Amino acid sequence: MEVYIPVIWALLIGTAVALYVILDGFDLGIGILFPFAKEEKEQDQMINSIAPFWDGNETWLVLGGGGLLVAFPRAYAVIMPALYLPVILMLLGLIFRGVAFEFRTVAVTSKKYWTFAFAAGSTVAAFCQGLILGGLIQGIKIENGEFAGGTFDFLRPFAIICGLGVVTGYALLGACWLIMKTEGPVAERARKHAKLLLFGVLAFMAVVSLWTPIESPRIRERWFSLPNILFLWPIPAITALAAYLAWRWLEAGREIPPFLAAIVLFMLGYAGLAISVFPYLVPYAMTIWDASAVPSSQLFLLLGTLPLLPIILMYTGFVYYIFRGKLREGEGYH
Repeated sequence: MEVYIPVIWALLIGTAVALYVILDGFDLGIGILFPFAKEEKEQDQMINSIAPFWDGNETWLVLGGGGLLVAFPRAYAVIMPALYLPVILMLLGLIFRGVAFEFRTVAVTSKKYWTFAFAAGSTVAAFCQGLILGGLIQGIKIENGEFAGGTFDFLRPFAIICGLGVVTGYALLGACWLIMKTEGPVAERARKHAKLLLFGVLAFMAVVSLWTPIESPRIRERWFSLPNILFLWPIPAITALAAYLAWRWLEAGREIPPFLAAIVLFMLGYAGLAISVFPYLVPYAMTIWDASAVPSSQLFLLLGTLPLLPIILMYTGFVYYIFRGKLREGEGYH
């Protein structure tokens, strides 16, 4: 039993992060796309499309971060000082965009400043999430179970590439969301943006997919050694298929399928990174068993977490069901 509890917690945290990436990804993407709107009323339509959802989406970030602290405190104690700057900048970006979201709705003379704040906060938060991902994958220097690196160790070319890739990916999710939820010029422009962003996402995925096995012998062995390659080859194949279908659906004028295809692309990329580093929480220095709290503590917290998850999922599904359908120009939820 003691062997499996850390695995269950790892799956819970991984699921929370995946849900955050999907659900908060598209509303961060709306902010990233904000500067490309032609008129203020188009920006109003864009922001109104996420008004019922955006703050609830960040529930999963709290669960992921809180779960890491309580279930894997040793990993938390290493990851936080190593990635302190991008984590703080990410949180400030999320706070900034949250304040801007509410103030922009009621502002009159200062609306353009809150518009800039919303776009800037969204972009900074997305970029910092990519920096955190890249900094974690490229490895953290540890000595005697503690972080032994410098403040800016995370700031390497690979992490910057990951940051730009996350910004591009969130923008793709945001564009596909607008295709699904809006009408008129906003949806038409979003379709054009989605086609360009799809190629950008594929380019970043290709760079990361080549960079990681070249730089890391362990990742290279995980993906290209026998018999692993026989089981893992469907992941890049399905990724290529999802990208092809996304393009076809965008060309055909479909509305919901491109958003679903973008989610599949994100989840395949997420699964690929997880396969590359599992069972390490801090590659390649600390496994989930090395970093875990005492079993009794994990079990106690698990008994409280598991009943809450279905409630959160049902509530989230209920909100998305209630506010289903398209948002037309001039409509809003405020």
